[in-house]
Amino acid sequence: MKKIILLFIILIFLTAGCGTTPDDYGEFIACVKELDTPQKIGSYMLENFGYKIHDFYTLDPYELWQTKKGDCDDFSAFGVFVADYHGYETWQIQIFDSSFFSHYVAVYNEDIWYSITDDQNYYFGFDDFREIVDYVCDIRDKDWLKYIVYDYWNDIVEEVDNN
Repeated sequence: MKKIILLFIILIFLTAGCGTTPDDYGEFIACVKELDTPQKIGSYMLENFGYKIHDFYTLDPYELWQTKKGDCDDFSAFGVFVADYHGYETWQIQIFDSSFFSHYVAVYNEDIWYSITDDQNYYFGFDDFREIVDYVCDIRDKDWLKYIVYDYWNDIVEEVDNN
């Protein structure tokens, strides 16, 4: 029930000033309900979302669903939101390297391991956050300088500096 209330609150903020609920609200909720595993979330994003950089802001999950275009921060926020709706413990990791921008991945606790969506790709079998950061940087051919792990409520739960 609290998840439905949270969805409703998001939609209120999105429609503030219009006085109506978006016509596609039911479609968005139906989509969220179907994506009941991290693997389904990753597959959905890969098949339905394109890449578009949003410098200095993050689309909320509904906006990404509507526009179908986002960046790593948008994708990880969508993944975490949908997985949390289905009762998964979730986090976002912000990874800093020597470039100007940081990179975000969504992390899901699947009981026997952690899995991630890195952009729209699903990977699984990780034991801890450090292993995830090392893996993501290896496939991106980057050396990480620092990473920050945020819980669902955007509170910092781990911060590691590699300097």
